[in-house]
Amino acid sequence: MNAQQTYSLIGIGIGPFNLGLAALIEPVANTNSLFFDQSESFDWHPGLLLPNATLQVPFMADLVTLADPTNKYSFLNYCKQTGRIYPFYIRENFNILRKEYNCYCQWVATQLSNCRFGYEVTGIAYNNNLYEVTVRRTKTGKTETYYAERLALGTGTQPYIPAFIDRNQLPGVIHTSQYLLHKNQLLNSGSVALIGSGQSAAEIFQDLLPATQQGLQLNWFTRSPRFYPMEYSKLTLELTSPEYVDYFYNLSEERRKKLLSKQNALYKGINYDLINDIFDQLYEMSVDAISLPVNIRSNMRLENISPTNTAGLYELSFTETEQQEAYQCAANYVVLATGYKYKEPAFLQGIAARINRQPDGLYEVQRDYTIDVNGEEIFVQNAELHTHGFVTPDLGMGAYRNAHIINKVTGREVYPIEKRIAFQTFGTEKADPSTTLRATVPAYSNTIQA
Repeated sequence: MNAQQTYSLIGIGIGPFNLGLAALIEPVANTNSLFFDQSESFDWHPGLLLPNATLQVPFMADLVTLADPTNKYSFLNYCKQTGRIYPFYIRENFNILRKEYNCYCQWVATQLSNCRFGYEVTGIAYNNNLYEVTVRRTKTGKTETYYAERLALGTGTQPYIPAFIDRNQLPGVIHTSQYLLHKNQLLNSGSVALIGSGQSAAEIFQDLLPATQQGLQLNWFTRSPRFYPMEYSKLTLELTSPEYVDYFYNLSEERRKKLLSKQNALYKGINYDLINDIFDQLYEMSVDAISLPVNIRSNMRLENISPTNTAGLYELSFTETEQQEAYQCAANYVVLATGYKYKEPAFLQGIAARINRQPDGLYEVQRDYTIDVNGEEIFVQNAELHTHGFVTPDLGMGAYRNAHIINKVTGREVYPIEKRIAFQTFGTEKADPSTTLRATVPAYSNTIQA
């Protein structure tokens, strides 16, 4: 491999979004790309690959289908090539298992010639109109340099731990991302406190619930006023559309912040069926039990976690937000379902002058997902929640965003991009008749190799 070769695009981080970008750009003529990830192989949230957990989006939200249904890296082709397409067909469930999605992504990653695992990006500079990317081979420590015209930042989000929690002093406090690594200890711990009310929290609660019949005390707290379901009605799902992204993007920064604060139920809730399944399990367990070792409370804001005088036991301090009263609970293990937040990579310091920012320091992300001063060169994946709205982390919009990126990189329409898919219209502007649902679809044949 010639380290001096100039690439059309270098991607940093290989999660689902950049993996999809790698799969979609690989066959495009007159482009060359390279993607780096410091992990030795693709593994998507291994601590949460529970046996029966499913994605919250249909299988068509795979790496490529919504941009190119003919692409060989589709989930359906994965099923065909691995002898699973008929079992999947008979299953009659559009929402695939999360562990199956992980296997699918691994299948794609092992076939792509433009993905490099075990390469840690340590620095980026900008010289002679090229981005100079320095990487370290994690196994050998060898340093190499690569050059690119453009970058795609897909380093992803990191587990969020509240600032008042010192993990070094609290070894029994873990994030949901580590759940399966600690599950045996949790089952044998005596008591567990689960903090949060999103999908991951509900899945872990359901997974631990049978252990309460063997004596585990299971506590579930959320600061939310209730354990609310994710809003999945079809007209609401139209908010995950290009035209809603346009609408949200064109609001003022202040209005975007206010709107996001009201939209938790659109992307942070619990699958409706899972909530009902949990209730049904609790009901069934209560039939022949005097009481259940289960403590479920909403309106509980966690204030502190501290060790007690009893080894391996923690005291959790809460404020009940409606009564404004203090509440304490003790547990041997604490599982934080506190979500994920974007953490800016340190290697961007070398090109800080090339990145546009808002007054609050967040990226000034353009509609086409660029953040550089020229609006042409640096793309972000899943770092634009504040500018593009709650669909940012949605797997179903990954292929749409990647189509934008590839078309920008190539300067032509490699992948047709939908402009209007919803029956409803957002805002007061009149819909453009040329982009309505009945508009003629552009010819698709040979666009990839054109």
